[in-house]
Amino acid sequence: MNTGNANRDQLWRTYYGPNLGYVQEQYEQYLINPDSVDLSFRELFQRWGAPPSAELAPEQAQNSAPGRNVNESVDPRLLHKAVAAGKLVWNIRTYGHLAADIDPLHLGSAANTRLLDPETFGLGKEDLLALPASLIWENAPDDVATGWDAIERLRRTYTQSTAYEFSHVHEERERDWLNKNVEKGVAVAEALTAQEREALLGRLIQTEQFETFLHRTFVGQKRFSVEGNDALIPMLDELVRTVARQGGKHVLMGMAHRGRLNVLAHVLGKPYGKIFAEFHHSPNRDLVPSEGSIGINYGWTGDVKYHLGADRSVEESEGRKIRLTLANNPSHLEFVNPVVEGFTRAAQEERGARGNPVQDESAAAAVIMHGDAAFAGEGIVPETLNFNRLPGYRNGGTVHVIVNNRIGFTTESHDARSTYYASDLAKGFEIPIVHVNADDPEACIAAVRMACEFRERFNKDFLIDLIGYRRYGHNESDDPETTQPVIYEAVKNHKTVATLYANKLVAEGVLTQERVEALKRDSLAALQEAYEEMLRSGEREANGKRGAVTVVREEAAQPPVTAVPLEKLKDINVELLKRPDSFHTYPKLQRILERRAKALDEGEKVDWALAETLAFATILADGKPIRVSGQDSQRGTFAHRNLVLHDSATGDTFCPLHALPQAKASFAIHNSPLSEASVLGFEYGYNVFAPETFVIWEAQYGDFANAGQVIIDQFLAAGRGKWRQKSSLTLLLPHGYEGQGPEHSSARLERYLQLAGEDNWTVVNLTRASQYFHLLRRQAALTQSEEARPLIVMAPKSLIRNPRVASPGTELSSGQFQPILEQPGLGTQPARVERLVLCCGKVAVDLEEAIQADGGADWSWLHIVRTEQLYPFPAEEIRSVLRRFPNLREIVWMQEEPRNMGAWSFMEPRIRELAPEGAIVRYVGRRERSSTASGYQNVHSFEQRQLIANAMDRSFFQTERQGGAVHV
Repeated sequence: MNTGNANRDQLWRTYYGPNLGYVQEQYEQYLINPDSVDLSFRELFQRWGAPPSAELAPEQAQNSAPGRNVNESVDPRLLHKAVAAGKLVWNIRTYGHLAADIDPLHLGSAANTRLLDPETFGLGKEDLLALPASLIWENAPDDVATGWDAIERLRRTYTQSTAYEFSHVHEERERDWLNKNVEKGVAVAEALTAQEREALLGRLIQTEQFETFLHRTFVGQKRFSVEGNDALIPMLDELVRTVARQGGKHVLMGMAHRGRLNVLAHVLGKPYGKIFAEFHHSPNRDLVPSEGSIGINYGWTGDVKYHLGADRSVEESEGRKIRLTLANNPSHLEFVNPVVEGFTRAAQEERGARGNPVQDESAAAAVIMHGDAAFAGEGIVPETLNFNRLPGYRNGGTVHVIVNNRIGFTTESHDARSTYYASDLAKGFEIPIVHVNADDPEACIAAVRMACEFRERFNKDFLIDLIGYRRYGHNESDDPETTQPVIYEAVKNHKTVATLYANKLVAEGVLTQERVEALKRDSLAALQEAYEEMLRSGEREANGKRGAVTVVREEAAQPPVTAVPLEKLKDINVELLKRPDSFHTYPKLQRILERRAKALDEGEKVDWALAETLAFATILADGKPIRVSGQDSQRGTFAHRNLVLHDSATGDTFCPLHALPQAKASFAIHNSPLSEASVLGFEYGYNVFAPETFVIWEAQYGDFANAGQVIIDQFLAAGRGKWRQKSSLTLLLPHGYEGQGPEHSSARLERYLQLAGEDNWTVVNLTRASQYFHLLRRQAALTQSEEARPLIVMAPKSLIRNPRVASPGTELSSGQFQPILEQPGLGTQPARVERLVLCCGKVAVDLEEAIQADGGADWSWLHIVRTEQLYPFPAEEIRSVLRRFPNLREIVWMQEEPRNMGAWSFMEPRIRELAPEGAIVRYVGRRERSSTASGYQNVHSFEQRQLIANAMDRSFFQTERQGGAVHV
């Protein structure tokens, strides 16, 4: 305390006369508006408080008012020199990265360092020697006495092999911590013990020799080498150790293909022999499914070795155990990012009690490795960075590492991005950035330690830009010299990081050259031994010691019981309508919700929204946690759900499912950011990591799901086949032709059916509230079973409130989900039925309305079947219907979508396979179009009426016109 006062007094003694008056004037402006004064003065007042006259009594202060010359013999320029020195310090912190030594190849043009030069601010060496260091550097070390010493030390600190960008971090507490952490004066070499430095070299040697061994042994095969950014491997080692020391139980990792094999081998502990077997195309019997062996189960086709993930439990020092997970990832680079974020949130949450899940952000940490071109170029990156502080998605901070080789396939950075650094995108999210030279492994370790400490302290993201190079081409069979001759001339003459670091340690006397050679021999011997064992194992298998691989279809399990006793439903419904005494429900909404009180009584019906709420409530009562997210999921896009109520007086929120006494598990429902790809990827990751949780993603409109198509194609549809990665994620995609134009009609049903294969998911288009109730409960019951599959629901829009969709409570308390529904009142005279109309979704309800509106007509020749489940195709159920009609002459598939969309292309061959001899298969619907729907309400209405009329026109079966199709 006394030292602080002495420094403060020393500071103010440097200001005299009119200079002190000027400072006083600036302080008065600062009190009114801090932003109105220069930054240097703001920092001066924030650090040292008020100048002396501001602390005096008014009559005393008058003696020091502006204009009174207390000591005119003092050089009035001293104040300006001190202020200029303060600006210089700020510039060093802000722009020092421009002069830092962060390019291993030294090919970049010299940065403009004028902003770091004292002369730019009118300062000479004598000026700085006259200033005490404490005046311009608050935390100056003891061995830094003068302003000149301070500037020299700071310039060295901010311009070596690590560069820092913190000025975009607006939170002052965070920025101060970051700068102090950089400036605390502990040399990196001193931070690592001799044993740690030897271990670091050993890891670099293993990393390099692994790549060299693969390159020499499997000539021309792709491996996407990490060479040039070898330091990534010990950086991950350090991150795992640090998170373990901080009490973490999980580290969740995502990365593209470059360097993945090295990470699998050295961080995830995948045995060398298994990796060699994959190169050698050997069906090694010891391979486990998650690591790329030949599939023995139906529906598993595998993936290339550099897309595969892995899991490993590690025991760190002091008995700490931590589990590492590297996510599977396709070649769509950055799309694994939100999946890993979902993994991490799932690992942090406890879901075993009612209410919101309880999150412990220290339980798990995420690290995502990016490519430099992909980080700047892929839109999924900022979508995922936006999760950083969102309540439904944050995870206490992700450590990002840009594995920067400055080339994207053959494209250099000047063609790939408009920013100075690949990392600049992160500035918009106030993420601290450290650029580090990949040829300085000790600096790389220091960067990781800083990142982990920042994350633990502030629960926010941190980014390390690991700047290296790429020793070979995009893959090892690609010649990079045709497009980057200058770069690769430098690469050929550049020593590897293991060599550079070994030379450094030998020169410093830490290790002998003999010890370095021993480390190399040991590493190579381990690789050679694993390779020879792999060859011996392959020979044994070739001699018949391994049984034949069998392909086995999974047996269909008995469907779970989804009916719930009516009395239990009524008890739950009563609880759902209760509110805290002090809560003010919006009056209009209250009246709507109160109608639900009698919905389960005899003669009443349950609408779509209540069926969903009751399904959720009973699932929670069964002990199954639920997570729902989407852009408007709390209320529902169509104002039907209202599961989060807002107090009309205070704005406070209340979720009835959180207070439900019957609930035995957590319920989370989040309005998501305006994104599809990242949010869908997050929910997929959450579901895969926490398979016991029933996870639902709802699109605002089904049309918008195509913005998440990469996640749907690469993860949701194919994840089980490629990686044997199970998911039960449910997608609710509002769909239906209601005259709302091309962008609010179609959820692109055809795409999900085209991707359907090997029982990879279930696709439905429902028309009854009871069907939805049973389907949700069935899906929740299967989440952890072998039958777990994603569920794609063409969710209704106007049908949500259509009374024809509502169901009596007895349909919820009995029965189960039905893949097909027959139209009541039709088909009662089987011998007279000549036409069977198959359809699904809203158009089926339109048909029912038309038939009942013309109730006096003879409909004995017609039968209608709603195909509620499209995939897996309900062949047996439809076949059983067809058997009842011996005189059937025509089977019509009717849809509201254009012919090249919807379900027709999927249904046609399957219907023809089932059609009895002599029956014609026809199509009724809109003609082929490039756009999903008309943008004109009157055109839409005309087309819709015509569709219904065509399906109900008995004369159509008498003609073969238009190839058996009726178009609108």
